Amino acid sequence: MAGSGTAHLRPDADALLRAENLVVEFPIGSTGLKVNAVSDISLDVLPGETLGLVGESGSGKSTTGRALMQMPSPTSGRVTFDGRVLSELSGAELRKVRPEMQMIFQDPNSSLNPRRTVGDIVAEPLKIWNRGTAAEQRKLVDDALESVGIDADAARDRRPHQFSGGQCQRICIARALMLEPKLLICDEPVSALDVSVQAQILNLLQDLKAQHGLTMLFIAHDLAVVKNVSDRVAVMYLGKLCEVGTPEQLYDRPTHPYTAALLAAIPVPDPAVRPDGGTRLAGDPPSPVAPPSGCRFRTRCPMAQELCSQVEPTMREVSPGHHVACHFPLADLPAESADGPAAVADTPATDDGEA
Repeated sequence: MAGSGTAHLRPDADALLRAENLVVEFPIGSTGLKVNAVSDISLDVLPGETLGLVGESGSGKSTTGRALMQMPSPTSGRVTFDGRVLSELSGAELRKVRPEMQMIFQDPNSSLNPRRTVGDIVAEPLKIWNRGTAAEQRKLVDDALESVGIDADAARDRRPHQFSGGQCQRICIARALMLEPKLLICDEPVSALDVSVQAQILNLLQDLKAQHGLTMLFIAHDLAVVKNVSDRVAVMYLGKLCEVGTPEQLYDRPTHPYTAALLAAIPVPDPAVRPDGGTRLAGDPPSPVAPPSGCRFRTRCPMAQELCSQVEPTMREVSPGHHVACHFPLADLPAESADGPAAVADTPATDDGEA
């Protein structure tokens, strides 16, 4: 069940990126209402680590990534990057930090200027920061393109519309690496690509991470994708964190009913295996304008009880390094009932969220 808390955070000195009690709200015109996009979440990423952030569409994953980059700044909360509190920096000071934090956006086509050549697009960070002569910039651009599998001579003078989606994403990655960042935030970098191209991009990111010593926040809605690239995974629902642990912990023994349901939704590449219809979630996510009281997942959770509507759960450790925000986690059930997604049924809660 979705909740708050900081029990899953590691010591301050160990983290390259640390967000505490992050809140992002968007007002709706002059109605006095607001969208609760991100509501009091905390996370951290150690140097050289990849944190996977997963959840349904609308859970607040991309908004979290943008808030960490301070674009826009969060409504409240504290974001610390490499010992600097980003929310306390002035515009000029924050701009100096930007080269160390780069982002790969979800749609590669819309994030590339269609009027400019690939060479100019990739060289733009160098020109903005006046790094190197024209000849040095050209060499750096060529090296970056070659490192992501793009023929520099063939691509340099062409424009984005002349490339496939996978090639455009490689160009975006090359641009993000030009200033040698410490942190790379990947906002669903493979969701718009074919499966075969997804594998190529994921392998490329892994190779570049090792080559450049990158720290990454990998945002996705597909748990199967996240498992292959992450050292740690955080599951998000309606602006709240549900569960945090290693991929092995979450996949082998999911503790949160929502995590179990997400795992059950992963297709099995075997035509002989029939989908289990008893593991689907009922209903749609509630509106972020008026989220449920207590646990935000309770209106779709088959295990919800009266307590869930009254008290918001907080993060607690269920095994070393494995944390969950749930009043009734699957780990507390008998082994035969908690061995995986089968513990989640499609029986809906009542309208007021009580089972």
